[in-house]
Amino acid sequence: MGGKHLMKQVAKDLLEINAVTLSPNEPFTWASGIKSPIYCDNRLTISYPEIRTRIAKGIADLIRESFPEVEMIAGTATAGIPHAAWIAQELNLPMIYVRSKPKDHGRGKQIEGHLTVGQKTLLIDDLISTGGSVLKAVAAAQKEGADVIGVCGIFSYQLDAADKNFAAAKIPFATLTNYGELIDVAASDEQITASEKKLLKKWRQDPENWLED
Repeated sequence: MGGKHLMKQVAKDLLEINAVTLSPNEPFTWASGIKSPIYCDNRLTISYPEIRTRIAKGIADLIRESFPEVEMIAGTATAGIPHAAWIAQELNLPMIYVRSKPKDHGRGKQIEGHLTVGQKTLLIDDLISTGGSVLKAVAAAQKEGADVIGVCGIFSYQLDAADKNFAAAKIPFATLTNYGELIDVAASDEQITASEKKLLKKWRQDPENWLED
């Protein structure tokens, strides 16, 4: 299963297990205060063997295609860790994970596992919104000597802020599926109406003012 078909299938998977919930008429409030018509909890995928396997194999193929020089897989704590483990297994590569903050004891490490300085490292996260949290993990890995060549994730909101933040950090990123694909699948499966789809598209273009007429 490749390319476009896999993007659709994974979008369908996420909707099916309620890892992604769409609610354009009753928006969610994110921790940042942004009102959003979508809530995403990709942690749910770890409980479904068929879906998590499809994700691991799909991201492994994405890495083979886009980042063939990779030498190390890194997971972001905590949501990226299980997926990084399955992907590292699929690629037969070593793995590390990046803590959200340094240990407050011992040597204050932020990386767990053995990293050789200069190792070409690819970070795995479950979700790309603005890129802020995963880029902090990138910086932490770089600080400990990793040559970070990119970031891969399950799903991207496709926000302009992410494109700008990754470009500023000079880090390429890729995801298995994305917001546009998801709302297309939801519309074709009649989970949302045409007017709801229009509202959902408006949010991606202007996440701060999409509710205003």
